Amino acid sequence: MRKVKRALISVWDKAGILEFAKELTNMGIEILSTGGTERILRKNNIPVKSVSTYTGFPEMMDGRVKTLHPKIHGGLLAMRDDPKHMEEAKKNKIDLIDIVVVNLYPFKAVIQKEGVSKEEAIENIDIGGPAMLRSAAKNFKDVAVVTSPKQYPKIIEELKQNKGAVTDKTKAQLAVEVFALTSDYDASIVNYLRENLGTGKLKEPKFCLTQQLVLKFDKIQDLRYGENPHQQAAFYEDKTPPLKESGRSIPVAKQVEDKGLTQIEQLQGKELSFNNIMDMDAAFSIVAEFEEPAAAVIKHTNPCGAACASNLKEAYLHALDCDPLSAFGSIVGLNRKVDAEVARAILGAGFVECIIAPGFEKETLTLFSKKKNLRLIICKLPIKGKSVEMNLKKVRGGLLIQTEDIKELDELKAVTNVKPTKEQLASLVFAWKVMKFVKSNAIVLAKDTKTVGIGAGQMSRVDAVIIANRKAGKRAKGSCLASDAFFPKPDAIEEAARVGVVAIIQPGGSKGDEEVIKVANKHKIAMVFTGIRHFRH
Repeated sequence: MRKVKRALISVWDKAGILEFAKELTNMGIEILSTGGTERILRKNNIPVKSVSTYTGFPEMMDGRVKTLHPKIHGGLLAMRDDPKHMEEAKKNKIDLIDIVVVNLYPFKAVIQKEGVSKEEAIENIDIGGPAMLRSAAKNFKDVAVVTSPKQYPKIIEELKQNKGAVTDKTKAQLAVEVFALTSDYDASIVNYLRENLGTGKLKEPKFCLTQQLVLKFDKIQDLRYGENPHQQAAFYEDKTPPLKESGRSIPVAKQVEDKGLTQIEQLQGKELSFNNIMDMDAAFSIVAEFEEPAAAVIKHTNPCGAACASNLKEAYLHALDCDPLSAFGSIVGLNRKVDAEVARAILGAGFVECIIAPGFEKETLTLFSKKKNLRLIICKLPIKGKSVEMNLKKVRGGLLIQTEDIKELDELKAVTNVKPTKEQLASLVFAWKVMKFVKSNAIVLAKDTKTVGIGAGQMSRVDAVIIANRKAGKRAKGSCLASDAFFPKPDAIEEAARVGVVAIIQPGGSKGDEEVIKVANKHKIAMVFTGIRHFRH
């Protein structure tokens, strides 16, 4: 380990820099600096040499050119154990720089401001900073590169412990962090410029899906395992810049309010698994659709049941009643704070893996504490219409990307002789909202605002109807049916009529619509078309 003799400090974020620089000075380390950093060091009587004095060139072009000089990058890139490098450094009067302390212009923060101009955004693209970081990180054997005030204490501690040197292990770790930082920084710039300079757009898309996409995800936690115990898994937060809508940025308020499951707080229970998080997402997505108290009981991302009611306990019991057999080992989603009555109802229902809700009253924590493995998860309800995310699906060798399925019903077209009653219409709309979260082919049977039968993930639509009817049993009579896509043939309508379905909501648009409507009329079933399909693969 070589003793540090010289440091270059040039930081946007000045937090902790005075204390750090004082410690370096006390160890006899010379400091080079630029611009605002140099001024604040001088103001506080910390010895500092100006980079301009050292290079012989002034800062120019409004500060765009300060450290882009051979005497800076030569001092960073020169390999100390290479005689040729050392000879050339001496010949060109290049002083070696052993520590670089640089953090970058706040480009990401600037572009999130309301009304920020392209000019302001572009001026906040740091050039010299990333260049110095990359030069120093490339030569990590000889140079320690510091990018955050959080790293200052560790560097000072090592310098004191190692007689003025930083360990090789720490320098290598710092270098890795540099390239992760500059990669993320560049990705932000790429996405911003592509969207705002009019490149890479499809023909008049509502949302801009660019020709190339740079994604950014930060790990939140490792998980117990993946879909199966032999698979490794982790949970990452999406840090990719939000989509642009019709050529304009989504307002900042819409970008930051809904962080989904990345904001969860676990109050008790076993460590989360991959499947737990998938099911939690399905459960919370359903209940977030409704303003009224709502509950969803989930297995393998499909609802066993869902319901709305005047109170949360009633909603939960109705959701459970749809398919109590399948509910064993389920995930329960609730859109209200959980009170003692709801807690007792859940505890009396059998084995539950996890409960996700906006909160839990104090008494419920005492009740649930008897079930040590039961996971209790707090998550803020998403604000409908306040976020626009990309839906990503990995396939071998590639990635499929689509916008979220957030289209709302705007008009229903009654196509049969019998029109749905007001009560039936409300039940149809409820079933339609739940059906959006059921794997295709999907059929949902509902009465009032509770599901009574669900057919999910079938290869044929008529099979989905048969399964939903079987799940519902006698409750199918008088129920309303929602289908995620059109009926290609009237066989499913015949099956629905057989068990007493009275109203159907479906997208329409099949070549067989005329025959389907004819059969619905024959059985005096009301049918409405939405013009919207909700496949879920």
